This record gives sequence, structure tokens and C-alpha cells, in this order.
Amino acid sequence: MINKRLLIKNLLAHNDESSFYDKKRQLNLHSREGKAKFLKHICALSNSNPVNNSYIVVGVEDEDNTIKGVDFYDDSRIQNLVNAFLENPPKIQYENIPFPNLPKDKVIGLVTIKPKNSVSSFKKGIHTIVANSTFVRTGSNSTPTEEKIPFSKANAETVISIENNSRNSIAHTLDGVLDFINHRHKDLESNYHVFKELFVVCWAGIKKKVRDKTLYSRVDIELINEQIKLFYSDQDDVTISYTDSTFEIIEYIPLGINDKTSYYPLEKVSITFFDNGYYKLDTEFLFEPPQYNRRMLHHIYNSNMSLIKKMKWNNILTDLEKKDLERLPSTLMICYLNGFNDAKEKLIECKNYLKEYENKNVYTSFKEVMRVLRKMKYNSKGFE
Repeated sequence: MINKRLLIKNLLAHNDESSFYDKKRQLNLHSREGKAKFLKHICALSNSNPVNNSYIVVGVEDEDNTIKGVDFYDDSRIQNLVNAFLENPPKIQYENIPFPNLPKDKVIGLVTIKPKNSVSSFKKGIHTIVANSTFVRTGSNSTPTEEKIPFSKANAETVISIENNSRNSIAHTLDGVLDFINHRHKDLESNYHVFKELFVVCWAGIKKKVRDKTLYSRVDIELINEQIKLFYSDQDDVTISYTDSTFEIIEYIPLGINDKTSYYPLEKVSITFFDNGYYKLDTEFLFEPPQYNRRMLHHIYNSNMSLIKKMKWNNILTDLEKKDLERLPSTLMICYLNGFNDAKEKLIECKNYLKEYENKNVYTSFKEVMRVLRKMKYNSKGFE
């Protein structure tokens, strides 16, 4: 079993980017240009490594390998993006890896591209990349090619050596559990459970009772053996349940208008552990948007538009307007889900204003709302 934190350290220690791994300060999958760059690197790394894993490390400065971190990214359907644009798409996996010196809301992203024999190419164009383009890695660059793609035996030997040097140990596991409970979450209720005498899952959060449910907020859940953060949120709430071989998380989002007890299930993540040392992670999207009176929402929408104008013009906000601003992302999402089609666009337009606002909870709320909307987009529920 590979300790992903050790793997990242070993990749970064291997000189610079190469034909089997790339590093990025961040990914921008909200724009066509950002998607195109990501897909180009996936295509190139896959084609240049047909018999070994290849990797992209996200959250690292390119020049000096400084570990900066990125926000927790839980889009388990990033594979859908690859499948939509690439012919013979490789299987990929995005994982969130905590590092000791990062804030608890930051991680290093690790993209693993699984090996395959067939050549990947673009089946349709995106941004400046035209259909039928094929890319390979030349040193640390992803470059187009029309020639037969050579196979590097040296890559396979190097990657196997790096992965072998990143294997987990009992000491790493015990240190990880103690660090999680005694240091990083000493102010929260923390728990752990061992599955199949091998896998250790730790979780921490604030427990609360809402109607008939026991929910955890400020939740952090990690698979200690591989140093993977399975779930993190400052905003949303989850229920946690487990058996001898499964661990299940159901994420809920509060979407009431002036109601703090209306929670809606968003997504269920189930992890099944097996006796042979493997585990399987399944995700099921559960969300059905609440419907509200359109006349009431029209009034709320107009109030939010006025609030955005005042913010853009640097007008002084009243205490009540400051509270409304903290709720603005979620209320605009409710409007969007109830037929106000431009509400999402209006929210995105004011991103920078929300990011620079003195109350940091406002921008945190924005990021959580965009995360939910992204999940909807990838789950074919009729939202674009």
C-alpha cells in the first residue's frame, strides 16, 4: 500500500518534471483554456507511459518545489471530462493529500494516470487544441506529435523504484493516527476504526443533532494508510456510518431560506474494504433541489442584485446587509435551481469582490456553492 504523501515527496525529489510526472501550482477546470491544458497533459503523460503510472502534483511552486497547497477538490467525476474529449482515455484518479505544514483546509492534489497500451488523442477540439491531436512528453513539456510514440523502459524502472520507496509502514500508520487525533484535531471529537485488520479511517468534527439525524460539521475524514483526505468541509454537514467492511458518508447541505434546520442530501460516498488489501470507493449523487414560491424568490433575487451593486460600488453595508452577503451565494443558488437562469452567472461575476471582502466566511460560502453546482453539472440532472 502506497503512502501518497511519501510518493509526492519522492516525486518532487526526483530532480524536475519529467516524462512521467508534472507539477502545477493549481488546476483551473472552470475555463475551457484550463480544461484544455489539463487534458493535454493527461494525453501526453498517458502516451509516454504505457506500462507504468504517471502523475500530476497540484499545489506546488514550479521553480523551487515549495509546497503551497490548494483547496480540497472532491470532484470524483473528473474522469468524465477526460472521457468526453479523449479517444482511448486513460483511467485517472484525483486524491487530496494533507501535509503537516499546510492549513487544515489546504491539501496537495495528486492525479494518477493509469497505464494503458492504446494511444490517446483528442476526439474533439477544445480551446486551441484541434480534433485528432496527439501529445507526448518531451522532457518536462507536453508536445504535439504525428510520429509513432516511443516506449521508455527507463521510465517504468524509475516509477517502480519511486513507488516501492513510498510503501506504507506500521510506523507511518501509527504516527498518522496520533497526529490526526492528538495534534491536528485536538479541539474536536475524533474517532478511528480499523477495517479488515489493515485499513485505518480517522474522522473528526462537531457532532450535533438536527431533527432525527446526528450530523458532523467541520468534518475531516482521512484514510491514514495512504494519507488521503476523503472529505473536508468547513460548511456542509455529514452523517457517518460503518460496518466491519464498509464506511459510508452522506453529505447534506443547508438550503433553507431563513431556516437553519432544512438539510438536503447531496451525495453518498461508500468505501468497501476487502480482505486482499484493496478497497473500492463508490459515489452516488442524491440531490433533489428544493422548490420555493417564485414571487418570494423574485424579491430575494432583486435584493441580492442590489447588494452586489452596493458591494461593487464600495458602498457601506448595514449590519443586516452584511449578514445577507454571507448568505448571498446559497440564496442565489436556490434562485438558480428554481428557474432564475442568470443567477449562477451573476454569482460568478462577483467572485473577486466576495474573495476580497473582509469577512472570509463570505468567500468560503461562495466556494462551497460552486462545488455543489459543479457536482450537479457532472451528474446529468438537467443543470448546465
